[in-house]
Amino acid sequence: MMGCIACKMPLRKNWLWAALSWAKTALQSAPQAQAHSAPREEINQQAERLLNSYGNSILRYAYTYLHNREDAEEILQETLIRFLQTKPVFANDQHEKAWLLRVAANLSKNKLRAEKIRQTDELNEELAAEQRQDLAFVWEAVSKLPERYRQAMHLFYHEGYASREIAQILCRNEVTVRSDLQRGREKLRKILKEEYGLEAEV
Repeated sequence: MMGCIACKMPLRKNWLWAALSWAKTALQSAPQAQAHSAPREEINQQAERLLNSYGNSILRYAYTYLHNREDAEEILQETLIRFLQTKPVFANDQHEKAWLLRVAANLSKNKLRAEKIRQTDELNEELAAEQRQDLAFVWEAVSKLPERYRQAMHLFYHEGYASREIAQILCRNEVTVRSDLQRGREKLRKILKEEYGLEAEV
């Protein structure tokens, strides 16, 4: 439907395994882990499963807040550690993924507040080198939307969540999410028309 940095930002394999090792070490050295430590192999398997199953989604979602890959990778690490520390139990994989994305969102917001990071798009130079037909310019337009609309549209179009699921992740009313999606589409059409001269269906 629309182009997005997510398609161009897979987990880097060398970083993935470094993050896995870092997370396990941090978890095992934490005071709360000393008294109730799980077997090392169990932690290894759980951390690897989380990274393989949800690593890319968490990384992409954190990036929509931070607009910086290194910061997004830190959020991925911290989200993984939070999961391993709290050991939450879920009814299914969808609930597990929603929990991870919600934690990543909260951590990203905290980072923005603490460091007063100005949201910037570090992909401008990369996008400039792309061909227009790959729809990179659409992501440029989406990144100009207010945060609440950008969040909803990312989860809807790229992650494939329904409005009800987005409401749970963002802790909003479903009616509000539907309104955000509608207003986000309207604003996106306006940006595409005014800045790119396009009449787009989104």
